[in-house]
This record gives sequence, structure tokens and C-alpha cells, in this order.
Amino acid sequence: MQKKLLALVVPFTLLWMLGSVSPVQAVNLFDAANNSSTFKTYLSAVKTAGLSAKLKSGGPYTLFAPSDAAFANLPAGQWEQLLEDKPKLIRVLSYHMMPGKVKVSEVKPGDIASVEGSLLKLKSDNGMVTVNGARVTESDITADNGVIHAIDKVLMPPD
Repeated sequence: MQKKLLALVVPFTLLWMLGSVSPVQAVNLFDAANNSSTFKTYLSAVKTAGLSAKLKSGGPYTLFAPSDAAFANLPAGQWEQLLEDKPKLIRVLSYHMMPGKVKVSEVKPGDIASVEGSLLKLKSDNGMVTVNGARVTESDITADNGVIHAIDKVLMPPD
């Protein structure tokens, strides 16, 4: 009996030590964004707004996350104003989210409600997807609780 147990345990242990077998780790939206070098400003805003837990355990969501370059292209002072107005920051960030997990290949043109409540206008033309005119520059960054698409503009919800 002991020999049979050793015969089963030893090969598995060796494979695990060599890296052939690794434990499965779940990746949530927050961690998926954090693993990318594209969303540092976005994640800073998420933390400031207190939305980290929503990205870690909520969903599923589709995030149209502005890239760092998108934030850099905001008019002077606008980003600083948003950081000082937490309710508005939460609205802006929630406007970049929609319920469900939608990959680029599954985007259907039309209006869809954001988590914030206002409509987002999605377009798909020969593989190029836009949301409210912002172009998806990187797509289908998958997580267990959703998917992230990088966009080239920061979207502002209607007043």
C-alpha cells in the first residue's frame, strides 16, 4: 500500500516542482488591469473612488478602460478636478463599465446602458470597435469576472 502511494505521489511532486503542474489562480478585473502596463492611471482612479472591491468581486462586467495616454490627453486641469470630486469620479468610472462579459467579436452596434446608467453607443466596423467615438486599442483582456478593452479617450457621462 505504501509503495503504491509513493508511486502516485512522487511523480506528481516532481512535476509540480519542475513547473509542469501549477495551481490555478483566478484573475479578477482589478488584477488583470494591474498586470498590464496600460492602466496605471485608471487603477489609481479606481482606488481613489473606492471601486477596487467592485472590480475584484463584482460582475461580470465589460470595462472600456481608458489607457494612460487617454488620461494624458485630457484638457489641462480636468483630471485633477475629477480626483477632487469623488462622486463625479465614481460616475465617470462607472460610465466606462457595462454589465456582462462582451468580447470584441461579440459587440453588437447600438446603445447599451452603462453601470452608471447612461447609454453608451457601440459601433463595430470591419473589426474596429468604438464606444462613444473612442477607439478600442487593445481588446479581450479576460478575467474571471469580465473583460477589459483599452480605449483611447476618457468618456464623460452626459450631465
